[in-house]
This record gives sequence, structure tokens and C-alpha cells, in this order.
Amino acid sequence: MTVRIAVVDGMGGGIGAQLVSRVKSRLRDGDELIALGVNALATAAMLKVGASVGATGENAIMFNISRVQLILGPIGIVIPNSLYGEVTPAIATAIASTPAIKMLVPMAQPHFQLIGLESGSLNTTLDELASKVASWRESIGA
Repeated sequence: MTVRIAVVDGMGGGIGAQLVSRVKSRLRDGDELIALGVNALATAAMLKVGASVGATGENAIMFNISRVQLILGPIGIVIPNSLYGEVTPAIATAIASTPAIKMLVPMAQPHFQLIGLESGSLNTTLDELASKVASWRESIGA
């Protein structure tokens, strides 16, 4: 079974690029890793490290997000006006509302605090997410 995974990011695309580079090697041949950037810089960063295909902007995200089985990115992608206002309410709603599984990195947002999470390095968090993607990929088979 081929799967489609979206990595969504904004700003400079640094988190998305790190996710793509960590997850790509854990997928099977034929799986598609789609870079969905809130801006062109984010999309380019994810494509540079090996995303299968990329698309940019609100319409591209809203169109593609319902066509994937798994969504990866910083938690701000489901919080309206996060990433310094780059995530529109429409983008946040589309991502949060789709039935796809979401694996989100708990990044600090100036207007949103996450309480009760273990503090750890970003590298450790991203490695843990990549391991969970690999486990998820194995659990769905073929």
C-alpha cells in the first residue's frame, strides 16, 4: 500500500526540512512525501532535502491536505495566526478537520503555551517523531 504524507511548514521551512530528511529514509518505495509550504521559502527548503513534490500557499494546502493519510509539522499549523501570522484560519481549520493522522512537533508560539510536555531538545523530539512515522508506516502494512 502506497501512502501519501504531507509535511506542512512556514517561515523558513527549517522544521519541515528536518522532518523530510528524517522521515524519507524510513518510507517504502512508492510512498509520497509532499512538501506543503505556507510560503515558497518553506516549500523550497523541504524540496531541497528530498520531498517528492511541493506546493505552496493556502489553496495548495487546502487542496492537498485532504488527499493524505498522515500530516507532519510544527503544532502551529493547526493554530490560526501562528508562525507569526502565516497560518491563516482557513489553513489551520483544513488541517485540523481532515481525518488524516497528525503528528505535530510541540514548538513554542508567542500567543499559545503548551503545558505538561516534557522539555527536551528539538533533535530528540524530531527523532522521536520520525520513529513514530516508521512505526505507523509498518502498522498499515504492504
